[in-house]
Amino acid sequence: MTRIKGTFVAIVTPFDKNEALDAGALRRQVERQIGAGNGIFCAGTNGEFYALSFAEKVEVARICVEAAAGRQPVLAHIGEISTHQTIALGREVQKLGVKAVSAITPSFIACSQDELIDHYRKVADALSVPVYLYNIPARTGNTIAPETARILADHPNIIGIKDSAGSQESLDGFLEIARARDDFDVLVGPDSLILHGLKNGAAGNISGLGNVSPVTLNAISTAFEAGDLAAAEAAQTRFSALRKDLYAFGFPPALVKRALRHAMPEVGASRAPVLISAEVDAQVAAISAANAEATA
Repeated sequence: MTRIKGTFVAIVTPFDKNEALDAGALRRQVERQIGAGNGIFCAGTNGEFYALSFAEKVEVARICVEAAAGRQPVLAHIGEISTHQTIALGREVQKLGVKAVSAITPSFIACSQDELIDHYRKVADALSVPVYLYNIPARTGNTIAPETARILADHPNIIGIKDSAGSQESLDGFLEIARARDDFDVLVGPDSLILHGLKNGAAGNISGLGNVSPVTLNAISTAFEAGDLAAAEAAQTRFSALRKDLYAFGFPPALVKRALRHAMPEVGASRAPVLISAEVDAQVAAISAANAEATA
């Protein structure tokens, strides 16, 4: 299959005042990201997958695919705690026209590497859509070891990994695997490591912070691909500074959504129990005013 490359945004899931999914607002966010040249990653961490029902996850994917209308690829997150439910969600989502799916490691259950290998093989065997591993140990408690990724890379339906461990060391371990073969790619999760990943063979990135500043995000990879390393470095520096300022206040997905909400109120608040104090909200509003970007 054609390799999936480029910049993707882990798009927020808008809610109305009753915390119900706002389909119209979601469509407008998809349009905004496409205007910046970014692909869509839906129902991920920044899409509050942990707060969405099974049916809502399917509906979010459906809306995103329809709104994108083939102009940019749509990737969807399908990770659940059990292998059974991950497969069930994947089977529904793959009917919708997504380009690929990703699945975090099971959470709550402390998994051995053998259990992770079995989990991902079963998921990949059960689905016709390509599968990305998704490493985010700070949230799941389970880490995909590089050797585990190397073993899973041999599966014909596992095409790469989204690494959101947050460290260069973790990212470099997976990049080493990807450089040695042409059928396994790395998508960078940490917003501060996008350019580092591109320099070392990453196929692209999936960014939560791109909800706030989609143009700056896209400029990192666009400049890099054009050979303008100075411009790429400048965009990465701006993006990393925004990350540092915003994430200093707590749970990154909630802060990203709150910053976006100050610029575009229709995306709504994060679902409870997330709360942001008035003091933090005022500082997030200032950051949003300085960094939020509209697109054509």
